[in-house]
Amino acid sequence: MFIPHTYFAYYEFEYHGYQGHFAGTDKSTRRNMMKAIVLTEAGSLDNLTLQERPMPQPQRQEILIRVKATALNYRDLEIAQGHYHTAFRLPLIPLSDGVGEVIAVGRDVTRFKIGDRVCSTFWQRWTGGSFRMAEPSYQRGGPLDGLLSEYAILDEQAAVFAPRNLSDIEASTLPCAAVTAWQALVTEGHIRAGETVLVQGTGAVSLFALQFARASGARVIVTSSSDEKLERAKGLGAFGGINYRRTPEWSAAVLDMTDGRGVDHIIEVGGPKSFEQSLKAASRRGQINVIGYLGGIQGTINPLDIFRKQIDVRGIPVGSRESFEAMNRAIEALDLKPVIDRVFDWTDVANSMRYFSAASRFGKVVLQLAG
Repeated sequence: MFIPHTYFAYYEFEYHGYQGHFAGTDKSTRRNMMKAIVLTEAGSLDNLTLQERPMPQPQRQEILIRVKATALNYRDLEIAQGHYHTAFRLPLIPLSDGVGEVIAVGRDVTRFKIGDRVCSTFWQRWTGGSFRMAEPSYQRGGPLDGLLSEYAILDEQAAVFAPRNLSDIEASTLPCAAVTAWQALVTEGHIRAGETVLVQGTGAVSLFALQFARASGARVIVTSSSDEKLERAKGLGAFGGINYRRTPEWSAAVLDMTDGRGVDHIIEVGGPKSFEQSLKAASRRGQINVIGYLGGIQGTINPLDIFRKQIDVRGIPVGSRESFEAMNRAIEALDLKPVIDRVFDWTDVANSMRYFSAASRFGKVVLQLAG
């Protein structure tokens, strides 16, 4: 049944049996308004402000979700602080991660129905295949509005079912970090049991990679500047840890742990400075997955090191919806649980980002909107 947009604020919810849900919202929503966190100007976290915006209305092949939780990524912090390599048009609703409940559908929607619990994809038009299919102007959280709002519109092709074994808080962490780790090790890396994986640090991508590698039967080595974090990583299944502050030339320690063979897969998040060590630590025909640049963007790399070992080096720009869906099936089958560091109220986004930037976290930082 199609409901004219002018009657959406009441009748769309009533028709789908959501009178109680609708009546439970605040007065601004009943006036066809919603609340959202908006970045008005890059450069300061104080420019993240709570605003009222018109309630979005699903058009053809779109779904409207009530956002339950969102999660932070390093990209979100950079965008807010004005350090991201691409400047987006402002104002912007931030955050790429998120999960919500479908509360209304537009015409011709076939993939979802009212009541489904879904996560948004990061690349809104990369449904499958190679990265050639991704469109830079359709990234959730910049340049497209993100999910730090009470309600959000998603194209039905840009959403996936949330894993049934995860809570809203857990499911909200998946779209960027988890998919990135899965894309690196499984979709692109074709990881096999018995191989060895090196993950740099204990950020979200590295922790997801640790979990996926262990689930695949691989061994994992973790680097960190914190002995406490190394012990926690071992609790998740890592067999070895290296404190890179005490051992700056950590590649030698990796070779010792692998009887001189090196590692088959590397999750490279440090940038040019750590890349040199990654090249030395990799096995012949090893794979280096370039994820980030936390250690900076300045440095030199000797391409002969890549040539000598015939190393596969590739950038991992999150992943497609196809990868996301395959990952979610594995998460359900293996009952994998994301590592959650801390949960904030969604309106406390500035403080959550300050906490996120302090680098003491171990796991994802989540912003909860609704129970």
